[in-house]
Amino acid sequence: MLSTSFSSFSLPLDDALYLLQRFLTSSNHIKQIHSVLFTTNALLASKRKTKFVYNTLIRSYLTTGQYKTSLALFNHMLANQVKPINLTFPSLIKAASSSFSVSYGVSLHVQALKRGVLRDPFVPTSFVQFYGEVGDLKSSRNMFDEILDPCVVACNSMLDAFGRNGEMGSAFEFFRRMHVTDVVTWTTVINGFGKNGSHGKAVILFREMIENERVVVITPNEATLVSVLSSCANLDQGGVHLGKQIHGYVTRKEIILTATLGTALLDMYGKAGDLEMALIIFNQIYDKKVCVWNAIISALASNGRPEKSLEMFEIMKSRNVHPNGITLLAVLTACARSKLVDLGIQLFTSICSEYKITPTSEHYGCMVDLIGRAGLLADAVNFIESLPLEPDGSVLGALLGACKIHEDAEIGNKVGKTLIGLQPQHCGQYVALSTLKALDNNWTEAEQMRKVIVEAGIRKIPAYSLLS
Repeated sequence: MLSTSFSSFSLPLDDALYLLQRFLTSSNHIKQIHSVLFTTNALLASKRKTKFVYNTLIRSYLTTGQYKTSLALFNHMLANQVKPINLTFPSLIKAASSSFSVSYGVSLHVQALKRGVLRDPFVPTSFVQFYGEVGDLKSSRNMFDEILDPCVVACNSMLDAFGRNGEMGSAFEFFRRMHVTDVVTWTTVINGFGKNGSHGKAVILFREMIENERVVVITPNEATLVSVLSSCANLDQGGVHLGKQIHGYVTRKEIILTATLGTALLDMYGKAGDLEMALIIFNQIYDKKVCVWNAIISALASNGRPEKSLEMFEIMKSRNVHPNGITLLAVLTACARSKLVDLGIQLFTSICSEYKITPTSEHYGCMVDLIGRAGLLADAVNFIESLPLEPDGSVLGALLGACKIHEDAEIGNKVGKTLIGLQPQHCGQYVALSTLKALDNNWTEAEQMRKVIVEAGIRKIPAYSLLS
């Protein structure tokens, strides 16, 4: 095992390569090896195998989530006149997309052109993925079109780029034209439909995947099952039935309930209101990561068991599982449903402070819901006015919902008008405002609100899953 005294030794590059590969996921060891190489001037261009050490260092920092360090190493590599090769770029491109360093990714593209490494199809494939992830679909497609004979991996990257950027029509057309597909292909399209709210299409495609007779049988993997279960959880009709069939498939195949797959099942049963099965699934998951606890806390809070939800939260903390932003949302929802305003405010403050969670507008919206549901509308307004950011639709929507519950037309009408300006295509604002107009005996304006919904073709916004 490496120790702190390790940095006092010199290190041959062959040994450095071996150690980097051995401790690829150990951040501290990587830093120690890097320190030795740096202080002993082992990373100069004159040294043999230097470029391979740089490549491995870059990949090591990427693996441990230190994206900026990976990118900084490339700068250091160029400064030391060490020439990058084709193997240098995929890790760097991934680091650029993971840190959303768009300008750096573009500069890597320039370097790749300059170095002539785009002939290796793995490099342009990485750029297809990068441009898709940063929202530049045009560049992603242009990059794909430059690949002479794109393999299934490159095609899957293009599919993912379409889905990430809401172009599921193009994605599905592209998918149908593919001569070779694999499980990643089908999963990417299924997941794309789900992410873009077309849950019915996701479920239909999954059925086609498992029922079609093909020369090469494609078996769904965990990612496929998680994607389709997420869509099942969000379908208004028939989703639970298919979700139960998938659960049966998981059981028959003796597939281990990992944290991710277990959370998908738990989330589906929770949204269906089947708390008994949700708790059974929860108890069957061996590795209860934070996403598992979030799902059960949310399921209990949303199905009339807020006290049990808060009890689960305390058990979670006692197991040394650190809450995250989603946990905070679920806990605040439980407090709101129980009208435990003081406890909710206390937990909001303590969780953010203890676990270094920076509240988002969604958290502030939950706080407004907590205070407003209890009938403390004036306090809710004061809370909004004290926020460090401009209130958005989630915050004002929570206040409008509270006004509707407590039939406060005065505050509700003011908030409703602001909300419609912020979210003109959101159906809920019009419905709530119409109800408040009616409560205020303003029937003409109430009816007008309803007409706006029909005439503008405004539709209900689809729900989302905890896994989204």
